[in-house]
Amino acid sequence: MAAIQGSSTTMSYEDFLKAYDGIHAEWVHGEVVPMTPVSPRHQQIAIFLTALFQHFCEQRRAGVVLSGPAQMKVGDVAREPDVMVLTAEHADRIRPSFVEGAADMVVEIISPESRGRDRGDKYYEYEQAGVREYWLVDPQRRRAEFYHLTGDGVYELVRSDERGRFESRVLPGLWIEVGWLWQEPLPPLLGVLKEWGLV
Repeated sequence: MAAIQGSSTTMSYEDFLKAYDGIHAEWVHGEVVPMTPVSPRHQQIAIFLTALFQHFCEQRRAGVVLSGPAQMKVGDVAREPDVMVLTAEHADRIRPSFVEGAADMVVEIISPESRGRDRGDKYYEYEQAGVREYWLVDPQRRRAEFYHLTGDGVYELVRSDERGRFESRVLPGLWIEVGWLWQEPLPPLLGVLKEWGLV
């Protein structure tokens, strides 16, 4: 990690992949952006959502689920979403070392140091790239926001229903109760899968 903390060297994405393979970093406009370690709670939520999405997509043959440090490259930016889903029709965007083009759904779990980046740079990058659904999960503030890409190519905030449930448009049939994300401990995976009728 020390090798990249003071680095402002501009390099191609190909050189970045060779030099920083396995290091938690993003590539933005030719520059290496080191990422700080995440909190245990951040990681727990990422694992929880990844597992749920994985089971759902396997059962429905709906697509491919990836989690960080897998990278999504769009133009001259390569980010490491916490979780991303590519529907079956876009699975061909997966390359040996990264995803070439927009995932259909991206989840970013906000850390104190990433709040501005997740709500600012990444929000606009994902919107312009065509990420159809963007989830922003903020464990510290116990707040989750869900954005859907409209036909005009801009994000529209989608509210959870009166029961506190959000239903995905990218993965029809997948829903979560937002309150699950703040439970200590998180809900048992099997219990959620039963509620979804998958087991």
